[in-house]
Order: sequence, then structure tokens, then C-alpha cells
Amino acid sequence: MQAKIIIPPELLQQRGLLRQEEAQQLVLAETGEDGRQYLLTPAANQAWQAMKQAAANDGIDLLMISAFRSVARQTEIISDKLASGMILADILQVCAPPGYSEHHTGRAIDIAMPEDPELEISFDTTPAFAWLKNNAARFGFQMSYPPGNSSGFQYEPWHWCFEKTST
Repeated sequence: MQAKIIIPPELLQQRGLLRQEEAQQLVLAETGEDGRQYLLTPAANQAWQAMKQAAANDGIDLLMISAFRSVARQTEIISDKLASGMILADILQVCAPPGYSEHHTGRAIDIAMPEDPELEISFDTTPAFAWLKNNAARFGFQMSYPPGNSSGFQYEPWHWCFEKTST
């Protein structure tokens, strides 16, 4: 059993972190080579598939390496980092508190290239990043954590979120 993670409320307020509701309707977007299933909301999936195809048409392979993540899974990730000896303040620079991750919404995707599947800042030097920067907005995606973002997270050039549409 994992210990409850206590996030100081002043940290949430100071960084302006907003509660993110878990998506209720998810579809299978992709299955990784390792058998891992990546889930998105139907609208985010439709936009992802169109964006991925457009990138492929331009000779760019986009690899989905993370999508929907439950609050429980986010808690496990932080618990594992704590158990490895990391301190909470450092973890919260690279990982959203449970309940505050865009991945909960089923609209966030972490993207890599097949030949470089790691979540590294150097992703911003790849052809995939250049393509995303120039084209992702056409499909409703934006990079959530640019350098110096107001949320206080490290720069994450691989993290893109499909924006809600009014329905």
C-alpha cells in the first residue's frame, strides 16, 4: 500500500496549477510495440490520428509514448520517485501532482521519434519537434510547458495537449 502524498496547498496556488478531471470517455489511440495501450478522448484521438498522418506525409514519424494517465497512476509515479530517494520539490518540477496532470484529461500526449523515444529536452532539436512547432496548432495541439512556463514545470518539448473545443 502506498502512502498518501500530501501536496502543500500553497504550492498549488503559487504555481497556479488547475485541477484536471479524469476523462470519462476514452478510446484506444494506439498500442505500443510493448503492448501498452494508449488512450485518448475521441476528439483528441481523431486530431492525433490526423496530425500523425500529416506528419508522415511530410516524412516525419511521430511516436506516442504517453497518453491518458489516471490519478491513481500519477500517485504511483510520484510514490516510486519518492521511494527512489528523490525529494518531493524536485519531483514536482518534472511531474504534476495527482489530480493536476493534463494526462488525466485524455487530451495530453507525450511525443517522441521512433529512433529517439526518450523524454529529453533535446527532443527540441529533432525534425519531429520542428514539424510540431510549425503544424500542431492546425490540429488543435499546443505545447503545454515551454521554457519559463508559468506552471513551474521544466521545459517539456515532448508534451502536447489537445485543446478543448466548445460543444
